[in-house]
Amino acid sequence: MEVFYVEWRVRAIRGATTVSENTEAAIREAVHELLDELESTNSIDPELIISATFSVTRDLDVIFPASIARQRPHWINVPLLDVQQMHVEGSLPRCIRFLIHINTPNPLLVIHHPYLRQAKSLRPDLAFSCP
Repeated sequence: MEVFYVEWRVRAIRGATTVSENTEAAIREAVHELLDELESTNSIDPELIISATFSVTRDLDVIFPASIARQRPHWINVPLLDVQQMHVEGSLPRCIRFLIHINTPNPLLVIHHPYLRQAKSLRPDLAFSCP
């Protein structure tokens, strides 16, 4: 009998976006857009997400991005955390970032790190797929 082993790895996915104003509607739209991009450009089974951390700049304080993510299909059991980013004078305002850790049986999985709207300027090197 032949035995096959799968080499599981933990991989991290980064992403960010910005919102036009500090309103629940604007933040909800931006988080959904960011997570839609994450899911459409990466082969991610939400059941394999280890955890997701969202950070927001101090000028966003009307709703938690994690509460928006938790309402998505298959995200109810994902451990989620919201934190406030360290303030750096002159940094990109009204910014939402995430760091998501996933389990994958494919150690060579190509990952797309979604950077949307004005957040594209933060890490243009990660805005493209990389192994």
